[in-house]
Amino acid sequence: MAKYDLTTLVGQNLDRHLVFPLLEFLTAKEIYDENELLLVKLEILSKTNMIDYVIDIRKQLYPDIEVPAELKARRANVLQELSLLQNNSSVVLQILHNEDTMKKMEGMRDSKTLNNFLTQEHNFKVEIMDDFVKLAKYRYECGNYSVSTSYLYFCLLVMPPTDKNYLKVLWGKLASEILVQNWETALDDLNKLREYIDSNVIGNSLEILQQRTWLIHWSLFVFFNHQKGRDLIIEMFLYRPHYLNAIQTMCPHILRYLAASIIVNRLRRNTLKDLVKVIQQESYTYRDPITEFLEHLYVNFDFDGARQKLQECQTVVCNDFFLIGLPVEFVENARLLIFETFCRIHQCISIEMLAEKLNMKAEIAECWIVNLIRNARLDAKIDSKLGHVVMGAQPASPYQQLIEKIETLSVRSEALENVIERKLKAKNQDTVSIMWH
Repeated sequence: MAKYDLTTLVGQNLDRHLVFPLLEFLTAKEIYDENELLLVKLEILSKTNMIDYVIDIRKQLYPDIEVPAELKARRANVLQELSLLQNNSSVVLQILHNEDTMKKMEGMRDSKTLNNFLTQEHNFKVEIMDDFVKLAKYRYECGNYSVSTSYLYFCLLVMPPTDKNYLKVLWGKLASEILVQNWETALDDLNKLREYIDSNVIGNSLEILQQRTWLIHWSLFVFFNHQKGRDLIIEMFLYRPHYLNAIQTMCPHILRYLAASIIVNRLRRNTLKDLVKVIQQESYTYRDPITEFLEHLYVNFDFDGARQKLQECQTVVCNDFFLIGLPVEFVENARLLIFETFCRIHQCISIEMLAEKLNMKAEIAECWIVNLIRNARLDAKIDSKLGHVVMGAQPASPYQQLIEKIETLSVRSEALENVIERKLKAKNQDTVSIMWH
């Protein structure tokens, strides 16, 4: 299973605290040697302020060795530094703990008005926000994620988007919300961060590409836990050209998650054609059983190959941190894709042969097909005597065809608008440059 594990690739694009859940998952799955994983945890933890956790891991690794004195001293230093930062931010902490003030603040949408209110009423100075951001970061490094979320929420209320710490605060807020598993708020933070990155405030195109790559990886936590995630991952990864470009350039392994999301999403089957094109384009840089399953099925029409890959897909899904909640649904929908594709090619199908293609016993396959017909997802009849499924005509309704064509139009229009805006901006800059000379 280790050859299909993406933890190393994904982990390179995550904050170190977001890597811990992945390592805990690998420990439970026993894919790697336990001591190796403990050493990785220790290395990552040593760069945080979670000293008690470091001591616990050291005791597991070296039960006969006394905890080093410098580690105990570092624990005392962390507490001392925390106390100092809290003193420096005492004015902000008092405001934060005042419910009436916080309610008034939440009603003020303009940061300038809000700052004036705080300055006049609460002895507030904008300069102390630097120390408060440090305190929020320090709390985060200590593993106090819920405290960090409330501190960073305050920062976003007070700070204008032009503040030098604004981008850091957006990233910190998203990470904290993910770690406390507050998926609704995490989705809001994800959208704010995406809008900020896409607004071209950063300027440097390489830095923007890196920021998008990080956001793609961090968003996996949200998309695979939020109820709307299966639709949102398709819209962001497949139909936002900047993000699809980032996946193709920096992280083609993300195609596993996009492919799995589309396979389990029956309402978005019309997106398969676009996905398969991307998988074909990137097949020389990245392949795994899930992407190969779709290639076998929709490019080569190799049903035996698809069936074999489906068995490997089950192993991948059951051992992937983000896909672990999908095994039953994934297999059910993957079988349905094999069946639907097979039905498009053949008018009359042997149930026994179909059962073989689906890795099912003949009687189970027959019951499965009966349920499909009963649920009106299939225009077909079963001839039990001959053991055949006879297909009916399945023309797509004009309404359905229209829906499929316009479904992604808004996203594509937005992408086109961004391209036009960039070209106009570049043209205007060139004009200014010519006039200056």
